[in-house]
Amino acid sequence: MANSEGAALEGFTVAIFGSARIERGSRIYWEIYELARMIGEAGMNIVTGGGPGLMNAASEGHRAGRRSSEAKTIGLRIKLPFKEVESSHLDIKKEFDRFSHRLDEFMKIANAVVVAPGGVGTLLELAYTWQLLQVKHISNIPVILLGDMWLDFLEWVKRWPLRQQLLDPEDVALLFPARNIKEAFEIIMETYRRTRTRPSQI
Repeated sequence: MANSEGAALEGFTVAIFGSARIERGSRIYWEIYELARMIGEAGMNIVTGGGPGLMNAASEGHRAGRRSSEAKTIGLRIKLPFKEVESSHLDIKKEFDRFSHRLDEFMKIANAVVVAPGGVGTLLELAYTWQLLQVKHISNIPVILLGDMWLDFLEWVKRWPLRQQLLDPEDVALLFPARNIKEAFEIIMETYRRTRTRPSQI
């Protein structure tokens, strides 16, 4: 059920970014499902784009794992020129006309970010989050890069922009590679333990 405009979201919230194109038969679909189930069991919220693919895997897994109705699954939808299937596992939904406004909403409520495999949209979400951290518009939010796809990305970052001094080593240190969901969940839990939760307006 959609919440009213401006309602407070309590607690620690994990944003999960990832492809809408990955289907239920994929191994990564069920890995994201399991990670979100663990997040739900821990009593945390999740926020995704509210669509199909890995977004649905996250919201479905979260609903399966949570033990309390206080933990919420939030979907921040975007209006597109084509119809995209909406996840059926959302507690709170909000729709945006512009990607920039939607990204700002993600950053307003996220305490941790998991970047799963994805395409242009996922790269946009990663780059926006990373830049805000770089210029200190947001802070203390780990950007967890989950899976082998991002190991190759990190190698490229180190080989090109970092070596050409277009980035500082401190910028690269803002990204946390995780080879599997166990490592990703450990980073989330470390952040959870040291972060005092705060209400966020959604």
